[in-house]
Amino acid sequence: MNNRLILLVLFMSLVHAQKPPRPPKPGVSTPGVKREMSAIKPDAVFPVAGAPDWQALTDDAVWVTSSPKNAVYRLDIKTNQVAAVVTVGQKPCSGLAAGFGSVWVPNCGDKTLSRIDIKTNQVVATLPFGPADSEGGIATSPDSVWMLTDKKGTLSRIDPTSGKAAEIAVTPNSAACIYAEGAVWVTTPEKNLLTKVDPKTNQVAAIITVGPGPRFLTAGAGSIWTLNQGDGTVSRVDAETNKLVANIEAGIPGGGGEIAFGAGHVWATIFQIPVTEIDPAKNAVVKQWVGPGGDSIRVGHGSVWLTNLQAQNVWRFAIEQP
Repeated sequence: MNNRLILLVLFMSLVHAQKPPRPPKPGVSTPGVKREMSAIKPDAVFPVAGAPDWQALTDDAVWVTSSPKNAVYRLDIKTNQVAAVVTVGQKPCSGLAAGFGSVWVPNCGDKTLSRIDIKTNQVVATLPFGPADSEGGIATSPDSVWMLTDKKGTLSRIDPTSGKAAEIAVTPNSAACIYAEGAVWVTTPEKNLLTKVDPKTNQVAAIITVGPGPRFLTAGAGSIWTLNQGDGTVSRVDAETNKLVANIEAGIPGGGGEIAFGAGHVWATIFQIPVTEIDPAKNAVVKQWVGPGGDSIRVGHGSVWLTNLQAQNVWRFAIEQP
């Protein structure tokens, strides 16, 4: 290798090593709303090796994926200890869902869906359904498991007993889905759309335009809430009228992040601003914590559960914070 080639290799290595820093998130400017993450004192910290990410809550546990480890961690809410580490398919991604005595795990690496039995902490089935997007979502309804399974806009309705699926056509490049208020709701980031699917007919019932780049979504207070990566707003849609109620300024744009509903409020997370709390009564951010941490958030069992991907841990902390 000549000297010029060596210098070129060293230069390229340096360029890749020095990735530009993430642009700062603006957050909200409302006086008295922002706080430092250092002000939160977790009640428990769970080590999760690799990259703790997606979460699901069951009656006595919180489940967290780690893609590099091809695993799902079970966190015991009574002992505040890791109760089990379950090996699943390759590179679990795109959400977690609980239902039918199981936790359902989409795997990006081998395009499969793992089913973990909650009683035994064992994978009892591996189904041939892969997620359409690594940043998506999976949901359960009273009789089915729902997931986007290709970029063409195929929403698969999977029978948990037979493992067979019906296919419903929605807008191409749709990403995530939830089941709430008797319907399945689907986001399409590049079209700024929220789609409502009627499980009784397997047909699209409504298509609503929301804020730019909606990806992750949650439900509560009679509404569907989308986290909009395009401008960092949160859109609120009335689940009965299918009308956009508000685009709430949150100042958390960019890739990644997640959103959840719990304890009567909406909670969002993104790197640099790990926790944003929205009061549905005000349609406004009431508290926002800035600093290191974050990536996935859930609220339940009297606590907020926050994955800190870069620190390889999960925080459990009190819902009521100063």
